[in-house]
Amino acid sequence: MGSEAIGALGLGLLLVLMVLRVPVALTMLIVGVVGFAQIISWHAAVAQLKTVPVEVLSNYSFSAVPMFILMGVLAAHSGMAGKLFDSTRIICGGWKGGLAIAAVGSCGIFSAISGSSLATASTMTRVALPEMERYGYNRGLATGALAAGGTLGIMIPPSIALLIYAILTEQSVGDMFMAGLIPGLLGLVMYSLTITVVMYLRPSLAVAGEPTAWKEKLLSLTGLVPFFGVFLVMILGIYFGAFTPTEGASVGAFATLLYALVKGMRGAELWHSVQETLALSAVVFFMLVGAETLGYFISVSRISFSITDLLYGMDLTPIVVVLCILALYFVLGMFMDSIAMLVITVPVVYPIIQAMGIDPVWFGILTVLTVELGLMTPPVGMNVFVIKAMAPHVGLGEIFKGVTPFVVSDLLRLTLLILFPVLSTFFLL
Repeated sequence: MGSEAIGALGLGLLLVLMVLRVPVALTMLIVGVVGFAQIISWHAAVAQLKTVPVEVLSNYSFSAVPMFILMGVLAAHSGMAGKLFDSTRIICGGWKGGLAIAAVGSCGIFSAISGSSLATASTMTRVALPEMERYGYNRGLATGALAAGGTLGIMIPPSIALLIYAILTEQSVGDMFMAGLIPGLLGLVMYSLTITVVMYLRPSLAVAGEPTAWKEKLLSLTGLVPFFGVFLVMILGIYFGAFTPTEGASVGAFATLLYALVKGMRGAELWHSVQETLALSAVVFFMLVGAETLGYFISVSRISFSITDLLYGMDLTPIVVVLCILALYFVLGMFMDSIAMLVITVPVVYPIIQAMGIDPVWFGILTVLTVELGLMTPPVGMNVFVIKAMAPHVGLGEIFKGVTPFVVSDLLRLTLLILFPVLSTFFLL
């Protein structure tokens, strides 16, 4: 059996094991080792199994991952998230659907130091959903806004997904972060406009909040200072070269820790935050070890080169190839976790992108946005299930129905980014 046939068989086995609910990281590890052994040798596969974990866990660039996770965990447990929502609620006071817009705005700002969509969705659901229910908001609209707002964490820098894409494709992490800034802010604006349109079409879904004076609105901005302070220090420091993205993650984590200590976080709470960070980081690193192992198998099987040759033979234009890959991502996103999908597929599709001469930064933004869509589309929208866990009294059907307008909004955003690549590359020109 040729190496390409073994590669195709390995990818098929990968899908079968995932359908059987084998953990994604373990699935990639099994297929990678067994496939590599079939093409090269078992001796080489075992040697690789010894060296790959060391390579991944000692990679300096990956050390930013636990720092970003720690920032989000500390922000959630120190009371920053609660103050954030209070501030945005006061700013949006008196608007029709203002609490939903405040929730989306809070998600966008929280994600600026969280880096994780699931962390953003779970934290802001605990903070914002009870308030929206108290004011009589339709539960579908309330949970849909939170599920959509949570996805902003995958795009607005610092983003763990953008970081992993950059490392897997050997792109500049700083470039990927800067490229995600406008698409992330565009998502925040479009989600707010979506809520406004829904309110116009279905005014019975929500009521106007309590009006607030301009003085209150201005005073409430103090609740945003910690977030913007940490965010600006990191992003401007990275943009102007004061420090690397990894160093920026450490600076952000340290600043968030100082805030938590000032606000009275001590002993048990700090230890719980460290434990949560370690647990989440272990999951991500296990996936990265599996992805690296799978990547070696895909490389020696040459299946990605065979796919590239096939596409060249079909005489497809680069944009058609991009659309086909994005369609594949959209389908996979309905069934797979976002990080898992990136680490599995990027080693396969990236050589195709390189061969077609497509801008890897622009393609990375399109990829992450399509992955973002998968976080809120059935049957396995991870953000939806996180919110369901936080609010068991709300049905899954209600949440999926409430999130539908935001899926349409994201499809429009994806279309804009395809038509106008400058929206992704503006800060890199």
